[in-house]
Amino acid sequence: MDCVLVADSGSTKTDWILGSAENGILEIHCAGINPVRDSQDAILSILKNEFYPQIPPFLNVREIHFYGAGCILPFSKIVEESLQQVFPQAGITVDSDLLGAARALCGHQEGIACILGTGSNSCLYDGEKIVSNVSPLGFILGDEGSGAVLGKTLVGDILKGMLGDEICKEFLNEFGLSPALIIDKVYRKPQPNKFLASLVPFIEKHRDDAGIHNLLVTAFRSFLSRNVAHYGRPDLPINFVGSIAYIYEEELAKSIQLEGMKMGRILQKPIGEIANFHTNA
Repeated sequence: MDCVLVADSGSTKTDWILGSAENGILEIHCAGINPVRDSQDAILSILKNEFYPQIPPFLNVREIHFYGAGCILPFSKIVEESLQQVFPQAGITVDSDLLGAARALCGHQEGIACILGTGSNSCLYDGEKIVSNVSPLGFILGDEGSGAVLGKTLVGDILKGMLGDEICKEFLNEFGLSPALIIDKVYRKPQPNKFLASLVPFIEKHRDDAGIHNLLVTAFRSFLSRNVAHYGRPDLPINFVGSIAYIYEEELAKSIQLEGMKMGRILQKPIGEIANFHTNA
């Protein structure tokens, strides 16, 4: 029985939807696949040992659309070749997670699509492809509004005593941190962006605090002014996928209003709408 396979992959988890006309859809999950970080052997191991055994044997995968973090040339070729080894008869396309977000949010219509998660990104989309993209630059030079940058700003404000003594003490106690340990985790340990993003739940817990509220609105306005404004399309609503956009919808909507822009859709996860894009194409 022929079916179409669609994937949305981040660095920690890959969401798959397997769809056929007769049996509807089946959702499958496995480890994240990022070809910038992962070797071809590591990707093949995930596909063969973790993912493939979950596919019912009576289904024939004839078409695969894979969207993932790090899936830009030349790295996307690693994912394409790995998938081809596991599914030799299937037609395969591999594209960026940003294009997946755009197709999930906008379908076949023109629009502005953004990702706000551990990192951030944005694009102007013409209904089929990305036509303009401001480079996110990572959490040191960019990634405004992302979980990593929110965490970085929180830590900086706490260590500089800008959020009040009670919040500062609570933060250090809750995470078992000290100023010296924070410096070590940020400057010496690997993947400081993930450490910083892991602090975001503290922001959510204290989002009604005036200082935390201002931190959020300032961060989102910075994302809009330094990225979205570049597209010069105030007529288009701003659409988002990602956990940060989903959790902080209220502060994000206020930031968009203050920047004189229009609020669009927010999706916590894009996989269902990506599958609809290919099913209804």
